[in-house]
Amino acid sequence: MQMVKVNDVYQTVLTILNKEQRGYMTPFEFNKIAAQVQQEIFERYFDDLNQQARAFQTDVDYADRLFATEEKLEVFRTTSELIYNNGFTVPNDLYKLGNVTFRDYTNISPISFGDKYVEAEKVTRHEFNLLRNSNLAAPTKKYPQYLYEGNKINVLPSSITADNSIIIDYIKKPSNPIWAYTVGSLGEYVFSEPGVVSPAPIPSGGSVNFELQESERTEIIINILFYAGVVIRDPQIVQVASQKIQQEEVNEKQ
Repeated sequence: MQMVKVNDVYQTVLTILNKEQRGYMTPFEFNKIAAQVQQEIFERYFDDLNQQARAFQTDVDYADRLFATEEKLEVFRTTSELIYNNGFTVPNDLYKLGNVTFRDYTNISPISFGDKYVEAEKVTRHEFNLLRNSNLAAPTKKYPQYLYEGNKINVLPSSITADNSIIIDYIKKPSNPIWAYTVGSLGEYVFSEPGVVSPAPIPSGGSVNFELQESERTEIIINILFYAGVVIRDPQIVQVASQKIQQEEVNEKQ
């Protein structure tokens, strides 16, 4: 699946700004705006899914749009095995939590329950407290339950600790796109391809492409130009970009 290349977007934005003699956007400004634009498009996918879920189910066009949105989110779906530390700490890049699965590998005897995967049930804080103190309805390793608060997952029964395994499915946050560079002999900015670490790029982590599909390239550019108009205080760019953004939203909802 081809993703949008950060250098293609930056060069296009610079070309449009320079052609219209509207000013210049520095790499620092571009990186900040590009991260904001990607996050906005990413978060809109969930609104799109909710809207499409309410559409008439037998409509073929509905099915196509739902599949397309699910496909855009596919790159962000991942799994992680959690580490116990007074609860199981979730990854820093977690955006939306999916299934929480318990695996008991402390006892792998074929006649026991061990070494099997069981999906845990999510409960509220009130329910968690009641279950923790209950003798009759207490969760077991066959029927585990969990509470997700902050960056921790607490699991019942309390015997599920570091000796066991908790695996989560989740949607991760997109990595910020970064246009990294080195300084040329004439003081110009020279793009540093992703993965290149020598000579040392600026920022030091190097370039990072967008994590959005190539089909989002035009929308990314339009939205960056909108913010560029704000940065360089050009109301005409803001107005033109706003009109194109609104038209894109209308087209997507038709």
